[in-house]
Amino acid sequence: MEPPRPRDEALIAQLRRGTLQFCVLALLGNEPRYAFDVVRSLGEVDGMVTSEGTIYPLLSRMRREGMVASTWQESPSGPPRRYYELTDHGRASLHRFATEWRTFRDAVDQLIPGGAA
Repeated sequence: MEPPRPRDEALIAQLRRGTLQFCVLALLGNEPRYAFDVVRSLGEVDGMVTSEGTIYPLLSRMRREGMVASTWQESPSGPPRRYYELTDHGRASLHRFATEWRTFRDAVDQLIPGGAA
């Protein structure tokens, strides 16, 4: 049995960069969340660890582009938090991505030996 190989962090970072926005939209599709909650939820998924320094600018850009809306809510343990939720535009973007992602994933799986299971 072969020992596990170390992760190619540069490859993982490149893959994450192209999909992170849509992963955030998917998390917000379930319920409104504040930025640190998004970071924590992503960190629970192998290969998706990211930082607040990445998520805050991403959420701000998505808010400017109309994909998410935000509201301030009181926090039981500190200052108020900005909660983000999907707009109709964000929901439509996520739906388009999900459709294209499945097609793209299936195409890659066909090309990589042993990719399609």
